[in-house]
Amino acid sequence: MTTAIKIENLKCGGCAATIKKGLLTLEGVNDVSVDVEKSIVSITSENENSVNIKEKLSKLGYPEVGDKNTIVHKAKSFVSCAVGRIDS
Repeated sequence: MTTAIKIENLKCGGCAATIKKGLLTLEGVNDVSVDVEKSIVSITSENENSVNIKEKLSKLGYPEVGDKNTIVHKAKSFVSCAVGRIDS
């Protein structure tokens, strides 16, 4: 099953690396691709776990478009962006 989610705060490949690493820790997630230009995350998983995926994205600082995008989300995305750049 593939799910595509449009997210907030996605800026670069560092962000994408953090998102991939974070989502691949979720049970049942097999593959993650991130389109930085369109701010879309595509997830291939064994089961319908979109609630868990959206919660994880929000915790990383990348809430789904339409959800609250607080200053805390923006700060977390800034930090995870920097970490993703270091790790990639």
